[in-house]
Amino acid sequence: MPHRRRSQQLQPLETEPASGGGGGGGSRATEAPGFSSTIGWDQARIRAASIYCSDGRFGEQMDEFLHQGLGLPRYDRLAVPGGPACLSGALSVFWESHSAERQLDFLCHVHKLERLIMIQHEGCAFYLEWLKVKPEEFAARQLEDVKRAAIRVRQTQPTLKVDAYLARRRDTQVWFEPIPIALGQPEELAAPRRR
Repeated sequence: MPHRRRSQQLQPLETEPASGGGGGGGSRATEAPGFSSTIGWDQARIRAASIYCSDGRFGEQMDEFLHQGLGLPRYDRLAVPGGPACLSGALSVFWESHSAERQLDFLCHVHKLERLIMIQHEGCAFYLEWLKVKPEEFAARQLEDVKRAAIRVRQTQPTLKVDAYLARRRDTQVWFEPIPIALGQPEELAAPRRR
């Protein structure tokens, strides 16, 4: 988490049930076990979402990139295996696509999204294990999927600004680089340019 220093150790949540007394209906209130976040609540929505792979090894890096790299605190999340692949329209992700499109549609309408960040990561097991993409075809397939996903999203959500990135490992670090998706943004499509 971006708000937690690496040196801080989290304590596991206690899962023992609270003692209810001797069943005699006493009125003594007992505190249930739980966890209280140190991060304050902020009601404001920032009108941005990201879709990325649910691989937990990239979770903190995704948050750091979106929070600090792009300045998007409290962004809405669609974390699903394969990330943007689920929006590509490929037959091999038909059911995943249906679910992801419905969730994105909900977020666009209810949370009034204005921006979507799509993030792929190298070595994604969804491609290698689920879709059975050959390693030599992996990078090209990811690039094709993210471009197809961007086009499909803009067909259903024409006012949404869409950006795409690739997360790459560099030793123990994760580097995020933009993926050019050659897609006009909403402000470019809104009015014809004057000559």
